Amino acid sequence: MNKVTKLLATLMFSATMAGAQTLVTVNGSSITQQDVDTELMQATQGRFNEVPVDKQMEFRKQVLQQLVAKELVYGDAKKTGVLNSKEFKDEYKKLLEIAKKNIAIQVWQKQELEKVSVSDTELKDYYNKNKEEFNEKESVHARHILVKTEAEAEAIIKEFNSLSGDALKEKFIELAKTKSTGPSGPKGGDLGFFVSGQMVPEFNEAVFKLEVGTATKKPVKTQFGYHVIYLEEKQPAAIRKFDEVKSIIDQRLKLEKFKVAVKAKMQELEKKAKIEVAK
Repeated sequence: MNKVTKLLATLMFSATMAGAQTLVTVNGSSITQQDVDTELMQATQGRFNEVPVDKQMEFRKQVLQQLVAKELVYGDAKKTGVLNSKEFKDEYKKLLEIAKKNIAIQVWQKQELEKVSVSDTELKDYYNKNKEEFNEKESVHARHILVKTEAEAEAIIKEFNSLSGDALKEKFIELAKTKSTGPSGPKGGDLGFFVSGQMVPEFNEAVFKLEVGTATKKPVKTQFGYHVIYLEEKQPAAIRKFDEVKSIIDQRLKLEKFKVAVKAKMQELEKKAKIEVAK
């Protein structure tokens, strides 16, 4: 295991960068990027993308270690005759019955859901009555350079203080790549779009005061260090158009109808079934 452990970080990094599917093979069995991603999504209940970026690689490494360990144990179990034991066969049979029932229920639910339909009139009516649900807050697209000291931040500001327009943006991106200590540094400090309240208060206040195409004239201090911020784009608050949210409404109304239909179906099945309470 020590040899495998030493190689894990390198394998994860190279495979992710190259877009390769297979990360490692254990006695001929492949462990793929998809295997790791599936485990991560299950472990975080589908919220792995919300995990801080600096923690994601460590989690991936841990999951890969676990998958390698499983393959090693499974391989030894086969060699030592575990798969031919009565205990294994009994437990396997129980699991097959459970899986059979669960899969049947899933397919039944899918088929019942497919019977549900929502008309365009219902979709538009819901949209018109609930437009406040589709309000989009004002958002900004910003870049930043994060450094440890105020002096470092002030020196960076001086490097582009006389610039404007494309020259300012290009210089900011260059400095972010070479001097920022934040995880967005390699991407030119790009933070993408975000709405008010997503960033820490000091950063939030500074970025929303900026005009598009300008950068902060003074360092912005937060718990993470000192920031220099560039505002690339700003989108005003708006209500999303019907066509943009039609599929969301359709799914929501289908699920509501589905719940009602399943409740009625269950009542019907209960009436026909012979249900006896054990004494």
